[in-house]
Amino acid sequence: MADPFLYDTGKRSCYGCLGHEVQIEHIKAYVCRPSFFTDKAVIVIHDIFGWLFPDTRYIVDLIAGHGYITICPDFFKGTEPWKTTDHWADFADWMKDHDPMKVDKEADVVLKYLKEQCGAKKIGIVGFSWGGMAVHHLMLKNPQLTAGVSLYGIIRDSEERYNLLNPTFFIFGEKDHTISYDQIILLEEKLKQYCKVAYKIKVYPGQVHGFAQLKPEDMKPDDKPYIEEAREDMIDWIKMFI
Repeated sequence: MADPFLYDTGKRSCYGCLGHEVQIEHIKAYVCRPSFFTDKAVIVIHDIFGWLFPDTRYIVDLIAGHGYITICPDFFKGTEPWKTTDHWADFADWMKDHDPMKVDKEADVVLKYLKEQCGAKKIGIVGFSWGGMAVHHLMLKNPQLTAGVSLYGIIRDSEERYNLLNPTFFIFGEKDHTISYDQIILLEEKLKQYCKVAYKIKVYPGQVHGFAQLKPEDMKPDDKPYIEEAREDMIDWIKMFI
């Protein structure tokens, strides 16, 4: 199987995180808060590289900087994330033990923490790749989530995947070889047919899987405008509904 990440995930630059780690019942989480009080929060769901991946923590800090309590729980519950040294031939077996549609219990634990310990009243969710699939799932199942952003991750194998409960934004890269253009068109057609809440789909020219997570020092000059645009669009969607 080809590596769906076309940037070199094995050479991420070091990142000095702005937040801290907490233990919430059976899971660990990374939390970053803005410098002022807010009752708005965003859950970030990591990709296959897990909650410790520097690019994901950078995104958590970025969202927090816009005024949200932002949290990235370990949705793998202490099990091993996918590593850059793993063999893609084993990926299907790994996914069997890391199902992005079996995140409901952890989501409920984190929602309870945000409401009871952080005073959050409006909570959104953002997810990347594996996490994007989890966001798609949760936006179909959990009405506590005010809005969602799924970045290059969609549920493919269910006919009941279009009746979203709350506003959801789907972000894709044009050159993502894990999600075909036909799949994006089908998603758009079906949402138009079945979805009763606000939604948005946007494809960013020339971008590969994983493009929107890169830290500034890891960006290629030609990709930078699209990466920044995707992030601005993500934040705008969050601000519109949360």
